[in-house]
Amino acid sequence: MNQDRQWAREAIRTIEADFQRCADTHLIPLTLPGFPGIELYFKDESSHPTGSLKHRLARSLFLYALCNGWLKADAAVIEASSGSTAVSEAYFARLLGLPFIAVMPASTSPAKIEQIAFYGGQSHLVEDPTQIQQESERLARETGGHFMDQFTYAERATDWRANNNIAESIFQQMRFERHPEPSWLISSPGTGGTTATLGRYVRYRQHGTRVLCADAERSVFFDFYQTGDADLRLDCGSRIEGIGRPRVEASFLPRVIDAMVKVPDALSLAAMHYLAQRLGRRVGGSSGTNLVGALIAAQQMSGSGESGSIVAILCDGGDRYATTYYDDNWLKAQGYELEGLIAAVKACAEQGTALPPGVLRAGI
Repeated sequence: MNQDRQWAREAIRTIEADFQRCADTHLIPLTLPGFPGIELYFKDESSHPTGSLKHRLARSLFLYALCNGWLKADAAVIEASSGSTAVSEAYFARLLGLPFIAVMPASTSPAKIEQIAFYGGQSHLVEDPTQIQQESERLARETGGHFMDQFTYAERATDWRANNNIAESIFQQMRFERHPEPSWLISSPGTGGTTATLGRYVRYRQHGTRVLCADAERSVFFDFYQTGDADLRLDCGSRIEGIGRPRVEASFLPRVIDAMVKVPDALSLAAMHYLAQRLGRRVGGSSGTNLVGALIAAQQMSGSGESGSIVAILCDGGDRYATTYYDDNWLKAQGYELEGLIAAVKACAEQGTALPPGVLRAGI
């Protein structure tokens, strides 16, 4: 066995040992008084060691790259990210003793940059968020490192049939609930990898569960889902960190999704604040987007006379956004007035009233 193969073998063992030391993430019930007979749960991915859903993705990407022979001892790992994937990849790079460079928009929250540094990674900030992919490719060429490319490989790096992926974990945890087979699974798209895993798994296991993808305002995924135009582009990045993309990514698979919504950013942030109040702790903006998606699914079920369960993804904790989404001065500077929207989300969840207009829907 050559030296590279021996190094990769030890690296895989190290990652698998780390996995065995980690417990599964929690499934948290959240009552919806406005929708009797419908039970909502949040899959709390913030309890991973690196604090987000992207911990699963980073582990899968590292294992995929190792098994493909792409990673080498001492060679840098480079990733294009809005923050959370970079934090998680920095963790695994440090585990393997590899240099790590995160290429991110300059608007990325300072807390994420600090966490990347905590794990020994470097942050390479780019003013134009639409250029992080190209800049990552350039750095990989110049350093002789490997560009991990989450937006291409997320859907294929994850073992969607089993191996304790997020879908299998959800169904295992739901076994003893009143409605063990969820009517809907709700996930927002960053790479598209999570919705691909959810959609493939429910088909593979022959569940009747539907998958709803809740997109951000500044993103092309919803429009691609409707039009099939893979050439769609935006000249700006998403304001909800971690989700939404200015171009169609290879890991976004619309055919495994049953419905989509496009949520205005202000409503996502209002739902985030309401969810934080209900849980007694801060959550990220994408979790607010998912709550809106879950409420729309609940409205659809209620209107059809259905009872059942909904599971949404709580993508990350909110401490990373203390100086942005949870800072009144920052919100005011960005033009966000959330008080009325928070009240509207509360009324929807607790009284069953309609959400404010502005959410685009397809398939629901």
